[in-house]
Amino acid sequence: MGFLGKLFGKKEEDKAADAPSVSVAAAAEENSIPLEKVGLDGQFDESGLAKRVAKALDDANISDDVGLWVAQAGSKVVLKYNEDAKSVLDQATQVAGDVEGATEVETQPNA
Repeated sequence: MGFLGKLFGKKEEDKAADAPSVSVAAAAEENSIPLEKVGLDGQFDESGLAKRVAKALDDANISDDVGLWVAQAGSKVVLKYNEDAKSVLDQATQVAGDVEGATEVETQPNA
C-alpha cells in the first residue's frame, strides 16, 4: 500500500487506479472549482490536492515506510514528518511542489 492508501484508504487508491488521467486545470474550469479542490477523478474533493500529492509520492516511488503525512491548507501542501522521513523529505517536497494547484509546500516535524 502506498501513501494514497495509507493516508486516505483503499477506496481512494482504487479510485485512482480506475480513474483516467485528469487534466486538473480543465476539470477545475469545467466544474467551477478551485485547483486545490480537484480530486483524483476530476470532481470536487475537499482534500483533492493532498490526495493528488499522495498519489504523486507513490508515482515517484518514495517509500511509504517512513513517518510522512500529507495535508493541505488551501493550496498549501503541508508535509508532516518523523525523524525517519528526513531521508526522503527533500524529494517529497520537490514532488509535492510540482503537483498542479500547489502554491507552497511547508514541512513540519511531527511533535
